[in-house]
Amino acid sequence: MDALTASLALLRLEGLGPGSYWQLVERFGSAFAALQQPPHTLTRKLPDRARTQLAEFQRTGLESELGQWAQAERQRCAEACIYLLHCDDDNYPALLKEIHRPPPVLYISGNPATLTLPQIAVVGARRASRAGLDNARDFSADLAAAGFAITSGLALGVDAAAHRGALKGAGKTVAVLGTGVDRIYPLRNGVLAEEILAADGAIVSELPLGSAPEAGNFPRRNRIISGLSLGILLVEAAVRSGSLITARLALEQNREVFAIPGSIHNPMSRGCHHMIKHGAHLVETSGDIVEQLGGLLSGMAQQPGLFEALPASTEEIPPHHRRLILALGGDPRSIEQLAEDTGGETGDLMASLLHLELEGLVEQLPGGYQLTGDGARTLGALADH
Repeated sequence: MDALTASLALLRLEGLGPGSYWQLVERFGSAFAALQQPPHTLTRKLPDRARTQLAEFQRTGLESELGQWAQAERQRCAEACIYLLHCDDDNYPALLKEIHRPPPVLYISGNPATLTLPQIAVVGARRASRAGLDNARDFSADLAAAGFAITSGLALGVDAAAHRGALKGAGKTVAVLGTGVDRIYPLRNGVLAEEILAADGAIVSELPLGSAPEAGNFPRRNRIISGLSLGILLVEAAVRSGSLITARLALEQNREVFAIPGSIHNPMSRGCHHMIKHGAHLVETSGDIVEQLGGLLSGMAQQPGLFEALPASTEEIPPHHRRLILALGGDPRSIEQLAEDTGGETGDLMASLLHLELEGLVEQLPGGYQLTGDGARTLGALADH
């Protein structure tokens, strides 16, 4: 029995997770050796059903429930063109192998070679602001165009924007799931998953085919996102969030952590500010990330970045819209504050804000308005003039 089949069989034991798997492998030397041990010598935490499964495997080998499931799983993957990668395989991602107790087996849909590219994880809030989504998309597009693969979790919000940005930059992107690779979650990102595969990217999971989106799967998923990557970019995050957990895991894994600062009035900026206080690098452009990583892809510094692109002509912006953009500045502002700052009437301001919102320069928040990423670049162009 090869190492992959033995690992699949051992992981199939009732009540056994990656932590218990590694305890057994570290104690007995291999998954196959662990499967040969008398049930009472393994751990008292194993449920009765696991002991029954193990005893049957030792009697009948591949004809047992565990053996048959492992073989059937390999067959299902082969038929669906899903690549199974064992942690002892030479092609297993080197950075991921360095983390504490990495996934014993990876399921990969798409191009496995994508996992050998230098990766940067981009994570953040599911309910991110328009500015946060713009930043996730534009940073990812810039980094992907430079040769980094963009890794994220295919969730709504920042994750999806990061994947789309990588595709926009004609680069590769890796989606790490908290479900089986054959069960895309959330469903509304199904088309995005197809686009990732069509662009020679990869969808990855450590979970068996058909695994459902259970809450406990996602913290496990997060350690893979950070473990695959040279560094992680935190775009927007609340102080208590899965994205912040991923950033903390990255620090524990000795990865570089980058965070985009935001308004002190935006709750989604507090997670980024928290990480900056605790060792994350404050970044304003994608070039900051490359510089901190030691110029791994130094050619990027010579090419124009998306963040250097300014509106074609600020002369086309009417004076009353200019005043409004300058008044919005970097922080969310209420309609009352904008009226006071610009001297405009509320009705006229509402009409102007609606126009700027349709142009993609402004977004509405509870209690006010703020500039989007494109709006912030327009503000920079106006300030320069």
